[in-house]
Amino acid sequence: MYKVTKYPHGTFSWADNTSTNAEAAKSFYLDLFGWGKIDHPLGGDMFYTMFQHEGEHAAGFAPMNPDMQAQGIPSHWTNYVSVDDVDALVGPIKANGGSILVEPMDIFDSGRMLILADPTGAQLGLWQPKNHIGAGIVNTVGAMCWNELLTRDAAAAKAFYSAVLGWEYYGDEHYIHITNRGRNNGGMMEMGEHFGEMPPMWMVYFHVADIDAAMNRVSELGGRVVTQKMEAPDTGWFTVVEDPAGAVFYIMQLAKADHWEE
Repeated sequence: MYKVTKYPHGTFSWADNTSTNAEAAKSFYLDLFGWGKIDHPLGGDMFYTMFQHEGEHAAGFAPMNPDMQAQGIPSHWTNYVSVDDVDALVGPIKANGGSILVEPMDIFDSGRMLILADPTGAQLGLWQPKNHIGAGIVNTVGAMCWNELLTRDAAAAKAFYSAVLGWEYYGDEHYIHITNRGRNNGGMMEMGEHFGEMPPMWMVYFHVADIDAAMNRVSELGGRVVTQKMEAPDTGWFTVVEDPAGAVFYIMQLAKADHWEE
């Protein structure tokens, strides 16, 4: 019910972490989620790690290269949406007010990707799969369960993603639900003044069995609990946390996870 073999065009399929402190952050995630790992050499002493859960790829991890660190880029998670043809979307991205941060490129024989910035400034990866479809397991404890855009201009973001990826929406001014081909596909929230100077960004959620125990473990492992525990009515409990290298993400104890159906 939670294993995935293919993702429809426009569906969130992967998330990976780029870290300024790979040793500390990798240990943090392995312990927090009970993940295993497969390290793939990138050259020199750098590796791309596939975190493993129940025998499937759950998320990715890589040390930040020196050039990025020299630019002051912080540790971060990148969210990816599966698409049929990365190159075919370059034109629509630009025509609808977005920009290309990383041009389409092959990642060995795994797939083809690009990184875009939407008109509100949030970055998102697009992934055209070859041998790597993305996460092989979702919506269960220890796996990615949601993706969410925090933005200063929800109307502009909705128009952009609708034009580029065909997304549809429902909800109100407090929370916007994204649907893709009839499937729940994440959410959007417009940031108010209480978000301070936080930049627009896509955030990833991982499902945990016990939110209180997970929050305690985050602190014990050298991370930080950023927000108090919050309740999403009829959905579950969640909070924002930060790994030891400063990358932020959500953990959520779902009341009932959506089953994956292909």
